[in-house]
Amino acid sequence: MNNKNMLLDNLDKIHTTPMGIDRIRRNLNLGEDVADIVSWCRERICDERCEITRNGKNWYCRIDGCIITVNAYSYTIITAHKA
Repeated sequence: MNNKNMLLDNLDKIHTTPMGIDRIRRNLNLGEDVADIVSWCRERICDERCEITRNGKNWYCRIDGCIITVNAYSYTIITAHKA
């Protein structure tokens, strides 16, 4: 199974911390118009245009000018930033 499938098969496990929500919102200038940051990230990760690569302990999901970083073991969204 390739890395992309491993991440997509565990999409329901993807989560983040309250600090992670604040960091992602701030880094991507999402403001309060995006109510659920985790769902927003999941939608982008499962988009067929998303380029998913794994480097060490993290997956990097590149789409729409941003990079979402997900820990490969805990499925925690660590951060997201503009590419």
